[in-house]
Amino acid sequence: MRRRTFIKSGSAATLAGLLAGCASPNQGSTDDSTEAPATEGDATTSGGEETTEDESQSYSVSMTPVGDVTFDAVPETIAVYTPGYADMLVALGHGDAVASVGQKSRYHTGPYDELDGVSVDTSEMVDLVDQGVSRETLLSLDADLHLVDPNWLTNVFEMDGDDVEFLEERSGPFLGNTIFRRTDSWHDYDYYSMYGAFEKVAEVVRETERYEAFAEFHDEFVARVGEDAPDEGPRGALVFGGSDEPTSFSPYHLSGEGANKKSFHDLNVRDAIANSDVEALSTGSRGEIDYETLLDLDPEALFVRGHEDKTREEFRNTVVSFMQNHETASRITAVEDGAVYRGGPIYLGPVQHLFLTERFATALYPDRFEGELFDRDELAGVVTS
Repeated sequence: MRRRTFIKSGSAATLAGLLAGCASPNQGSTDDSTEAPATEGDATTSGGEETTEDESQSYSVSMTPVGDVTFDAVPETIAVYTPGYADMLVALGHGDAVASVGQKSRYHTGPYDELDGVSVDTSEMVDLVDQGVSRETLLSLDADLHLVDPNWLTNVFEMDGDDVEFLEERSGPFLGNTIFRRTDSWHDYDYYSMYGAFEKVAEVVRETERYEAFAEFHDEFVARVGEDAPDEGPRGALVFGGSDEPTSFSPYHLSGEGANKKSFHDLNVRDAIANSDVEALSTGSRGEIDYETLLDLDPEALFVRGHEDKTREEFRNTVVSFMQNHETASRITAVEDGAVYRGGPIYLGPVQHLFLTERFATALYPDRFEGELFDRDELAGVVTS
């Protein structure tokens, strides 16, 4: 595929978002959610879509906030920012199309190692934050599609509506929705659940049947785990603390509906920070708490983000060991009980979600779950069929 044909709908939400004020680029490292729940597997959007089955014909996909985009062929080169969308493309058998991610360090590809025939080469992917999120960097990718919410670029980085229009004219269209968190004040249009967005990506790359097979695998797995998990899970606190010896943390809410919270919801983990005086991370807020505050909250399980590059043993030998020997931290119930865990990726996709849910289930409920909770060969077959 070379040049792309695309048609954007006239979306007032898009225009307003593109002209909104900018936030700090560092906000890309946070996530939180306070919006009302969306049904997992459904897009909370009113826009319809039309996909033509004949591969030789053009087809359209509609996704808020951009609207309708018409393709004359399946995109072969796709620019991505949040790695959750890259994970979706891998799940659909199109990992080779991913030309970029926001930060390679936050694209955790370990789960693919357990799936025969599933892999992705990140060596040639452009790290957008490292190269600079700009018109020039994105133009150099010559992408057939920018699978990025344009409002994310214009509100978090030093880009504007003119940059987006320039890239659409010189390279490829934009399509995407910021789904990993739900606290951005500029995101005043419909959100999608993880699987709602996943279905849209499947329409883009003409892999609806593969998506449906993957969704069926997911639904069966989540239903089975949900039947065996307790109706009321532990009171959990989710925080960010990237040091091996952390003494301060950025707190999140578990009770929100950002895509990265899905595993906690699937396992009925309760939010120890909700209904407290602690101000969780949100747009424009980077509050921090210490061990005294965590002791007051006294969570039964503590999830610490910023350590996905560590093995379980490495995490326990550094972060957990430090907490166990800390005068205040050692008195927190989660630390006393050895219930301190890596908190999972900030940007979560469907393959990563399955492995993370299994990891949390076997850690939180060892009397109910052990070993592998889903068939790796069956999942690999869905992805590679």
